[in-house]
This record gives sequence, C-alpha cells and structure tokens, in this order.
Amino acid sequence: MHHQLVELLVLLFSAIVLVPLFKKFNLGAILAYLFAGLVIGPNLLGLIEDPQSILRFSELGVVFLLFLIGLELKPTLLWNMRKKVFGLGLTQMLITGAAFTGIGSYLGYSWQVSFIAGFGLALSSTAFCLQILEEKRQLKTLHGQSSFSILLFQDLAVVPLITIIPVLAGTSTSTNWINIAKATGIVVAFILFGLYFVRHLFSYILKSRVQEVFTALSLFIVVGSALLMEEAGLSMGTGAFLAGVLLANSEYRHELEINLQPFKGLLLGLFFIAVGMSLDLRVLVSQPDRVFLLVLTFVALKVLILFCLARLFKLPYESSRNVAFTLPQGGEFAFVIFSLAVANQLLTPEQAAILNAAVTISMALTPLLFSLNQRYLRTFQEVSEKPFDTEQVHDTTVIIAGFGRFGQIVSRFLQSQKISFTILEHSAAQVDIARKFGRKIFYGDASRADIVASAGGKSAKIFVLAIDDIETSVKTAKMIRDKFPHLEIIARARNRQHAIDLLALGIENIHRETYLTSLEVAKEVLLSLGGIRSQINKKLALFRTHDEEILRKQFELRNNEPEMLSMTHKYNAELDKILQADQEGDKGETPPSTTDKPSNPQI
Repeated sequence: MHHQLVELLVLLFSAIVLVPLFKKFNLGAILAYLFAGLVIGPNLLGLIEDPQSILRFSELGVVFLLFLIGLELKPTLLWNMRKKVFGLGLTQMLITGAAFTGIGSYLGYSWQVSFIAGFGLALSSTAFCLQILEEKRQLKTLHGQSSFSILLFQDLAVVPLITIIPVLAGTSTSTNWINIAKATGIVVAFILFGLYFVRHLFSYILKSRVQEVFTALSLFIVVGSALLMEEAGLSMGTGAFLAGVLLANSEYRHELEINLQPFKGLLLGLFFIAVGMSLDLRVLVSQPDRVFLLVLTFVALKVLILFCLARLFKLPYESSRNVAFTLPQGGEFAFVIFSLAVANQLLTPEQAAILNAAVTISMALTPLLFSLNQRYLRTFQEVSEKPFDTEQVHDTTVIIAGFGRFGQIVSRFLQSQKISFTILEHSAAQVDIARKFGRKIFYGDASRADIVASAGGKSAKIFVLAIDDIETSVKTAKMIRDKFPHLEIIARARNRQHAIDLLALGIENIHRETYLTSLEVAKEVLLSLGGIRSQINKKLALFRTHDEEILRKQFELRNNEPEMLSMTHKYNAELDKILQADQEGDKGETPPSTTDKPSNPQI
C-alpha cells in the first residue's frame, strides 16, 4: 500500500511540475504527460517499474471521455452519423489495413505478421484525437464529427481483430455461438435498462439530497457500463459511450457532466503518462532507423489515405486535410493487439517492441502535426460544405462579428432603432438557423480582411466584436486595427485576461460579458437584505471605478506577474477600506420602504 501511494505521488508531482511548464511554451498538456511518463518510467529514472498496471487503470480516462461525448450526442444525432461511421469508418479500416498488410508481405514478412501489424497500425488513438479536438473546441465541426465517426468504428473493429488472433495462431477453430448469444443478450438488456430504468434510479438517489451519493451513482453507471460491455466482448469505451448516448436526453445530463469532468481529466492525464512510460528506449537505441522509418512511413500513408477517403466521401478540401492530420497516429488498442499476438506466438517480442515504440512516437507527434496543420496549412476556408458569402455590402453602419447570444441581443436592439448592420458568423449551421427567422446574416470568417471588406468594412463606422472564442476574437481585433483603422471597435470580453489582451491591441471600449450582470445580482442580494438603494448604487459606482483602475494596472504589469499580483492584492485591500469607510458614513441613513425595489432595477 505504501509503495502504491509513493507511485501516486510521483505521478501527481510530475504532472504538477511539467504540465504548466509545457503550457507556458505552448507545447500542450498531452506532450507534457508523455514526457513525464518517459522521465519517471523504467527507461530513465525508474521511479515506476510497471507501466502496464498504470496503463490498464488509466484507460478509465478514455472511458470517461467517451461517456461525456456520448452525453452530447442524442440518439437521433448518432443515427444521422451512421453513414459516416459504417461508411467512412469501415472503408478507412479496410483500405488502410489492407495497404499496410500488402507492404508487410512485400517486405518478406508472413501474411499473419503483416495482417496483425497492418490492421493494428490502421487504428488511431481515441484518447489523443478526442482530447485535442475537445481542447481546440473542434469536436462539433465537420472534420471533428468525421474524425469521431472513424474512431467510433475503429473501437467497434477492435472486437473482431482481437477475436481473429487466436484463429490466425491456430488455437481457435470454431465459433462459440453460446458466447455470441450471451453478448447479444447483454447488449439488449443494457440498452433496455438504460432507456427505461436509469432515470428512475437517478430520481430515487436525488431524493436523498446527498451530493456524494449522486457522484457515486455517476461513477457506478460509467464503470459498470464499461465492464458490462467488456464482458459482452466489446471495448469498455464503447460501453461507456453507449451509456452516455442513452442518457443524452435525460434531465440529469448536465449534473453528470459536472460530476465526471474532474475524473476524466485526471485519468486521461494518467493514461498519457502511462503511454510515455511504455516507450522502450532500448529499441530506439538499438534500432532507431527501423523505428523512425516505420513511423514516417505509416503516418505519411495514413495522412494520404485519410485525405483521399474524406474527399471521396465529399468532405471539403479543408475538412479532409483536418481529418488526415487528426488521425495519422497509432492507437492505444494497438498495444492490446500486439501483446495478444505475442502471447499467441504470432509476433516476436522484438517485433512487438518496435511496433509499440512506433505507435508511441506517432502519438507524441500528433499534437505537433495537428498544430502544424492548423497554423501553417490552413486556407481559412470554413469546415463546412459551402463557401463563404462574398456578396458586397455598401450601406451598412455597423458590422457585428459573431451571432451567439451576445451578438443576437445587440442586433435585435439595433434593428429596433432602425440602424443598418451586417452580421458575420463563421458557423454555417448558425447562419442557416438565423436566416429561417429572417435575419440579415452572412456566412464568413470575420478574421479575414476580404470578408470584412465584402460586408461593408470600408463604409461602416463601428465594428462590434462579439466572437465567443478568445483566440479568434483577439486575432480578428488585430486584423481590424491593421486593415480597417477607421472602424471603432466595441469589444465583448469573455473574462479579465481577454480584456487585457484586447487592451494590448489599443482597444478601449471593452465590455466584460458577465460583469454588469454580476453586479446587478450583487445589488439584488443587498436590496433583499434590507440595504438602501442610494447607498448600494454609490458603492457599486465606487467598485466599478476602482475595478477599472485595477484592470488598467494589471494591463500595464501584464509581463511582470509577481508585481501584478502584489499590486492586485494592494488595490483590493484599498477597495475594501474605501467601501468600509463609505459604509461607516452611511449608518445614519433611513432604511428603505417596501416599495423601493422595482421589478427591473438599473445600476
């Protein structure tokens, strides 16, 4: 027990030290976890000697990830994806596996070895791909959904691949129909239980009003569904994903997400660390040419095959390339297949070590390849089936970039005041919905100068920056400052850091989206506690003035974090003293009457 706790401390400490460091240099958390595993694993420091036990346990991170993704996919949406799952997914597995098998046979390996290596390398990493797409908020894009469809089919394909290995080895010659019937019965019972009984179980637990019991039930559902589907012969991830889909329409979906997110993040981190520990450095030292040639060959071929197949299935050029650079690596299930092949004497330990090293290195390269594609190979074409609108607008006063909840409210009020405006929105689905309600909206990327020019950028007076994504918002603001300096930018900021980034570009008219609403709520709290409206308004005015001063100081000291923190503590203490002194002077005022609280107060 003591030894296991020490190993846990080593894992946590390595993550605490390396993840912030890698994030600081924009290298990403996944690479940090992989490097941590390489350092603390048996090949270097040897602080943890059995990475396989960690890998097995940390696979629960993939299970939680797939469950949470399933919660986002209603059964109707999953049904709509069936053509991509069993069309694009099946075709990718067959063509990629067959191509790699053919190459192996051509190089002189037996067809059994070639088949196992080929179809093992045809698999991609569900954990790596989905984590990157989720971090970049691209899971719901066209290439994100296409990548997910391929990964989902690959998870299903693992079952027959594992089943066929004993057949190839000659140790299994008959089909066990009893096991097939048992698996079918388990799956049917699981679906029926999920559809008709789980909600009642959640309702019963919620009546206890004990939060940790609800969390325990959430964990029970995820882990139980994973183990049950594994018993049926499917992968644990498939079981968890199916459970998530069955609960996607339930009223407990958001509560489940909140309860399971911390477990998912931590366990996925452990999974990536375990993958890093699994890299056999002895193979790299003794046969580096074979390993790196294998990595280069199979990654390049997968990129080519994925791109051509995506184009064949009528995905746009941009989306096809994004799919190709998302899925070129080997997958975590390849470790399972290669280990089983060694156990059945189809692969030698040396062959499995080379294949495992190639898969691990390809995983490590994935974030770099993905970033390279996003940064340098983009043509700035939207990941949808249609091109951006290029209609010329000449009579607009205001351009609104972003038609989310913020941009919608701004546009509605401007419309009521008969002020001409043009809306730019990068989501084709959002544009289609808005046009159904009669909105004048254009499909385009507001960070592109030619799109803004077409939307009336040369004649407009004001540019409302209402884009939700912080990185895109700052990028758009910079472009507008450079290409359209005559436009006054009125910007929405998601948070304080976003506001500081906009200030750094010289933008002064910035509105933090939840700031005024939060002050309204604070005002309502004080009024409900018997506060005097005039005193509260005075205090809120003081708070806003002082908070704006703090924001400006933080902006000035943004490159000196210690001094900025010191200044923030100092200013906050001063604010407390100012408000306290103001409160002492207000003690003699008359309390409010019961009619002093209007239904819609204003600060």
